[in-house]
Amino acid sequence: QVQLVESGGGLVQAGGSLRLSCAASGRTASIYIMAWFRQAPGKEREFVAAISRSGSGKGYADSVKGRYTISRDNAKNTVYLEMNTLKPEDTAVYYCAAKQGGAVLARTVLLYDYWGQGTQVTVSS
Repeated sequence: QVQLVESGGGLVQAGGSLRLSCAASGRTASIYIMAWFRQAPGKEREFVAAISRSGSGKGYADSVKGRYTISRDNAKNTVYLEMNTLKPEDTAVYYCAAKQGGAVLARTVLLYDYWGQGTQVTVSS
């Protein structure tokens, strides 16, 4: 089993920045792809960004490309999401996810094996 714990959410004004962290524990050697998803009230959970095991492969949703940066530190079993130029529409609960095996930067909720509890990000206008 793998446990994921997110941190770093909060309230920020539009145009501001936040950095989310997700610490993994347990059978971390089995984790290949790590990703961030988000879910706004009344909406489905959506893909935000994903990163390969080595960190060399990254993928982003069009809505965050150029503003968000995903990274990982395998020595610390931690993945990060640097969020800049935040907009009110970025308001959501942000979830960390981990996928066992495979090299594809999956963008589908069902393809991920483990999930964190989520951290709230609120962007005021």
